[in-house]
Amino acid sequence: MAYNDDLEYKIDMFIKNDNRISKKKMFGGIGFLLNGNMCFGIYKDFLIIRTTPGKGEELLKNDQIRIFDITGRPMKGWLMVSPDLINERTDLAVFLQTGLDFAVTLPGKT
Repeated sequence: MAYNDDLEYKIDMFIKNDNRISKKKMFGGIGFLLNGNMCFGIYKDFLIIRTTPGKGEELLKNDQIRIFDITGRPMKGWLMVSPDLINERTDLAVFLQTGLDFAVTLPGKT
């Protein structure tokens, strides 16, 4: 199954003026990288975000958010957000900003 290209378009509109972010095909979807570190992405219809352990625990209280695990090995700090939570542009922006806030704390990759 391909990833959600409508969600990709919405993310593209969110990042259109941020030249620090690049896109890369990964895990059967697409990842958005800030200075070489993934901050968010798309897997099938799910938004994937990266965040701190504390923020992740808070977000996991919502039953429409789960740990990113597509191989049987959960990815620490990576979350899958149900498409039902990101129908509104403002909701999507909040989740994307969460990923950006985390990625700016990481050293850049070259």
